[in-house]
Amino acid sequence: MPQTRDAKGRFMQSVMAADTLTGDKVVNRQKEDLGTVEHLMIDVEKGRVAYAVLSFGGFLGMGDKLFAIPWTALTVDTGEKQFVLDVDKQLLEHAPGFDKAHWPDMADHAWGAEVSAYYGAKPYWT
Repeated sequence: MPQTRDAKGRFMQSVMAADTLTGDKVVNRQKEDLGTVEHLMIDVEKGRVAYAVLSFGGFLGMGDKLFAIPWTALTVDTGEKQFVLDVDKQLLEHAPGFDKAHWPDMADHAWGAEVSAYYGAKPYWT
């Protein structure tokens, strides 16, 4: 598989199967556990990953809050088989989220712009 180097000079794969990424742990730069990737949301028309849906909180899958994390806000750490989201854990605890029964319209650009701004990321469609 093709490989590139990350910001620290480590080799990482540049093409990976989506199902190898779901269930992966998400940590911040301080190595605090922020949850796991439940889904990857694909913009079918543009042919790219738009968001990772992060599950955070709860116990044994009960009461988890879900968050749409802009793909550009995440770094894949293939060596540790995890994602890095460069946010403070407290920021995530207060982030706009949703539950499994009430998903937002992820195709809504106004909603997507707000989510992207919250994480300091550029909207994927720009």
